[in-house]
Amino acid sequence: MSNFVFVLDKDKQPLDPTHPAKARKLLKAGRASVFRRYPFTIIMQDLEVKNCVTHNHQLKIDPGSRTTGLAIVQGNRVLWGAELIHRGSQIRDALTSRRQLRRSRRSRKTRYRKPRFLNRKRREGWLPPSLQSRVDNTMTWVKRLQKFCPIQGISQELVRFDLQKLENPEISGIQYQQGQLQGYEVREYLLEKWGRKCAYCGVDDTPLEIEHIKPRSKGGSNRISNLTLACHECNQSKGNQEITDFLSGKPDLLKRVQSQAKKPLADATAVNATRWKLYESLKSTELSVETGSGGLTKFNRTQRGLSKTHCLDASCVGKSTPENLKVKTRKPLVIKSKGHGRRQRCRTDRFGFPKSHAPREKFFQGFQTGEICKAIIPKGKHQGVYVGRIAIRFRPSFRMSIKNKKPFDVHPKYLKTVHKADGYEYEI
Repeated sequence: MSNFVFVLDKDKQPLDPTHPAKARKLLKAGRASVFRRYPFTIIMQDLEVKNCVTHNHQLKIDPGSRTTGLAIVQGNRVLWGAELIHRGSQIRDALTSRRQLRRSRRSRKTRYRKPRFLNRKRREGWLPPSLQSRVDNTMTWVKRLQKFCPIQGISQELVRFDLQKLENPEISGIQYQQGQLQGYEVREYLLEKWGRKCAYCGVDDTPLEIEHIKPRSKGGSNRISNLTLACHECNQSKGNQEITDFLSGKPDLLKRVQSQAKKPLADATAVNATRWKLYESLKSTELSVETGSGGLTKFNRTQRGLSKTHCLDASCVGKSTPENLKVKTRKPLVIKSKGHGRRQRCRTDRFGFPKSHAPREKFFQGFQTGEICKAIIPKGKHQGVYVGRIAIRFRPSFRMSIKNKKPFDVHPKYLKTVHKADGYEYEI
């Protein structure tokens, strides 16, 4: 089942989302028309908010380094879900390339832009652009969903792991040895650190057990640096052997396990930094913001028997997660951040020398790069009907990209815009 459909009244005020079948009936009867394709939204022709009853909806967010999960929950029903894919790594690579090109021009004593780090001050709360883009993408969709759905509160996974448990792994007593969250924080940390695979044989998609690198019987502790994950067979084979004895015939694997055990979670640290920035931004929406840890999210998902996806993780964020959670959507909307183009006018080769110049105009014959268009091609090699993302050229020959098909050229006279360019690419 796909997501529920967002509904606006005739004054563009949000109503409760409706089932896709009911939305089709409203469109067929002429009582509504399509307002937006992604996320799919209809606008009523004969209804106002004052004549309808709306319910409170909770927007739940599971921030991630590469993908952020979004879910809208009403009561005990998950009505809408999405996975927002970030482009932080692309931004980092672009800035690195620019920095390298400028540095090479300085060493050649050619025309260059002088470094400006000595006379510039970073504002308070500054984040690197690759991290700031994650916050901006999430806030864009929070504000967008507020316009389409009567959201009254937000739940955010604020920290991936319980920092108290990580700072003091030997903590004992009823604080962690008893209670519902026993072991969930540490296990979630280890799953992230070891890539959800057995450290010894590399198998995945199998139950993993927490394993002591230095056995407890020989003086090993419960510290994070002494814990790893292993499948049942490897765990039993190792027993209480020292890791140097168990992997004596595999020196490369031994070196990798020992180095990985001491390696901190740099990615998790960076994501935690963006989460705090996101938390401050969410508070500016003036909605009530609930927070929870990653261990609590996993506990909620496990207790309710849900599979692990970004969307379902988001629906289980926070203590407000209902006991009997009903998932009404199985196909989340995949949202991929693509950016709004680039300001660079002079394109360079890999040595930093100019090779072409981009035009300043962003539109040609009413089209813009990034728009989702429908192409009806009557004849030729690519005869048929297609829906895909276009890249304009300043001649009547655009480039059309479709999933699982090689990009091809299409004349703009065969195109009709389905969704205007907004910096994102969509997939259901």
